[in-house]
Amino acid sequence: MKNTVLHTSNSRGHANHGWLNAYHSFSFASWYNPDRVQFGVLRVLNDDTIAAGMGFGEHGHDNMEIITIPLEGDLAHKDSMGNAETIKTGDVQVMSAGTGIRHSEFNPNADQQTKLFQIWLFPKLRNVAPRYQQITLDQSLQKNNFAQILSPHADDEGVWIHQDAWFYLSDFDKDFSKSLALKKEGNGFYIMNIEGEIEVNGEKLATRDAIGLWNTAQVEIKANSVAKFLVMEIPMEQ
Repeated sequence: MKNTVLHTSNSRGHANHGWLNAYHSFSFASWYNPDRVQFGVLRVLNDDTIAAGMGFGEHGHDNMEIITIPLEGDLAHKDSMGNAETIKTGDVQVMSAGTGIRHSEFNPNADQQTKLFQIWLFPKLRNVAPRYQQITLDQSLQKNNFAQILSPHADDEGVWIHQDAWFYLSDFDKDFSKSLALKKEGNGFYIMNIEGEIEVNGEKLATRDAIGLWNTAQVEIKANSVAKFLVMEIPMEQ
């Protein structure tokens, strides 16, 4: 029985607005693909490049767990809870939109673009009080390791959200291989290869390719070059 789906980088939706160059792993805005609406509770994985001095004006969200991972440059954030913060490469930010939140996000630099992943997960609890959290990661922990950056637990490594999900960032040396077991039975894995080439259970992924796996207790990831990737363990049932 097939238990994997491969999403190559060139199969993603694409919208270049000038100030924003966005690639969508799942249906978003004007791009709709009935086979690519979500993977388990993973609803959005946008690969965004924001031009210098540009950004998203104030807009609203509710009942969504929103994770932002900067890959290059900075992002200035303001929201209706009174937070005004800048997240930088090596940080991770989460918002539990819950009953409702409004926010804006801008590239504060006049001479540098900002690249980031914006990820939305459906929450396991609806209408929670909105919350905001950001941390700076110890990127040295990612070297040939699955460094946990997100979990369901406030006292665990990384940020936390209202969902039984665990995220990991990894930087593997060429030819390094390591396996990762599920934390929770019934969850699946969605792995986005950020750069380089990796193999996930023998399936090759080039830069910005992604793979989803379910009905499997663990994954083995081997780097065919120096590689950086994001592993998301997420519930398959909403």
